[in-house]
Amino acid sequence: MKILKLNNKIYIGLVSLVFVLFFVSCESELDKDPITEKTESQAFESPDSYEQFLAKIYGGWAVNGQELNGNDDIQGIDGNFSNYVRLLFTLQQLSTEETIIAWNDGTIHDIHNHVWTPSNEFIAAMYYRVYFQVGMVNQFLRETTDDKLNGRGVDADLKAEIQLFRAEARFMRAMSYWHGIDFFGDIPFVTEDDIVGNFFPEQKPRTEMFNFIESELIAIENTLVASGQNVAGRADQAAVWMLLAKLYLNAEVYTGTARYNDAMNYTMKVIGQSGRTIHKDGDSDKLFSSYSQLFLADNGSNGAENETIFSIQFDGVNITGYGGTTYLTHAAIGGDMNASDFGVSNGWGGLRTTKGFVEKFDDITGNTDSRAMFFTDGQSLEIENPFTFTDGYAVAKYRNIDTNGDQGSDGSGEFTDIDFPVFRLADAYLMYAELNLRGGGGDAATAVDYINMLRERAYGDTSGNISSGDLDLDFILAERSRELFWESHRRTDLIRFGQFSDQGVWPWKGGVMAGTTTESYRDLYPIPSADIIANPTLTQNDGY
Repeated sequence: MKILKLNNKIYIGLVSLVFVLFFVSCESELDKDPITEKTESQAFESPDSYEQFLAKIYGGWAVNGQELNGNDDIQGIDGNFSNYVRLLFTLQQLSTEETIIAWNDGTIHDIHNHVWTPSNEFIAAMYYRVYFQVGMVNQFLRETTDDKLNGRGVDADLKAEIQLFRAEARFMRAMSYWHGIDFFGDIPFVTEDDIVGNFFPEQKPRTEMFNFIESELIAIENTLVASGQNVAGRADQAAVWMLLAKLYLNAEVYTGTARYNDAMNYTMKVIGQSGRTIHKDGDSDKLFSSYSQLFLADNGSNGAENETIFSIQFDGVNITGYGGTTYLTHAAIGGDMNASDFGVSNGWGGLRTTKGFVEKFDDITGNTDSRAMFFTDGQSLEIENPFTFTDGYAVAKYRNIDTNGDQGSDGSGEFTDIDFPVFRLADAYLMYAELNLRGGGGDAATAVDYINMLRERAYGDTSGNISSGDLDLDFILAERSRELFWESHRRTDLIRFGQFSDQGVWPWKGGVMAGTTTESYRDLYPIPSADIIANPTLTQNDGY
């Protein structure tokens, strides 16, 4: 991470001391064995240890394990596949029309084909990654109670700072639990109040988990640093507002009850009070368009950071695993593509897209809409063989070079500096328009203005602007894809619009070249079979 630094010696000791994967009664293939290298007094002897523990919580999204490249947190799967951002992309993107992969690792093709089972190792790894993060936050909260801090003689100033750390940790736990209910529905529930050790956690209904996430975010809203005032990569109030808005936007899916007015209230907070602005570089001589600059190696400093509400920080020198944006950059390069154009040493010939996404653009060259970031030389639009990288257009979104064309900080071109944008203001603009159409408030004229701000950036002028007559839910779903593709929103969007399983069709969905509908129960992923076996109190999702 660029600002909140990871210190291996400290955080390895902390995690070794405090983390026990306690949500199953016995070991499964993805469990991480606890290690006891340090005593509590040794682990917290430095005042900096509290910030380092928080750094590990944030870093759990960026790194694979307790070392910057090795000693992986999640076992039973290649450590690079177990990276949080990479798993999020796998489950959110590979299951949709936006992404297909040429590799044949394990059951990875089952994701795009919609034929996954409860034994799918990528689904299981995401499940366990969620609970690894939850477990770390729970232990951090246990170790930072007033009684614990007073017993260690922590002074008043540090105690006040730790209260902020606790609020940030609760935000990160809420994020992971949000992914938990989004992917899996009814899930086991554990907090800092539960015992450490082997026990059967209670599986909570999705609605109850929704209520917990909501209550946590509301509780910390006014404790976190004001919007725009925290250091890069750490949560502020705007991050809480955005997560609440996303939670409420999808409330009807999660609970059966729409919360569009609540979603609009928090979306308007993000837009009106966050201080974020749509990144629009007026220099026409720049190598890259304003939109492209959002996904470059210097997207934390080239102005794009003013649009970002929350991001996962990557650094090619210090974050050296093959997950995150390193994966998103290398894996998207193959065929006739030149890896040096992307600031990396080589391509892995994996990720590309289907015509279901390509056909959302009237002009695929990028000369009109700069978001059409396709590489087509030597690539075919039709995918006859999903295991052939040149079948399907390549996507040139993430580049490990800066606005001046210089390579990222890792001179070898192996690892990237590109921060992963979890939430952007552009998403809030799109949410406003959708919520207005769904009866959540606001007004149509403002919705059109917000959409046109994004399209004017993409087109470079007003030629792509729309009017109120163009604005309907089908347009919004397509526009969300054009603006937010490969940012790990698509599966959730398709489910909310009723287009994921038994409605939408795209190439190779269902394992059929032309695509086909799939069973509606696939709107949820299954609880991993290993956890069902280990915890007899769990109930598997319908259909599995």
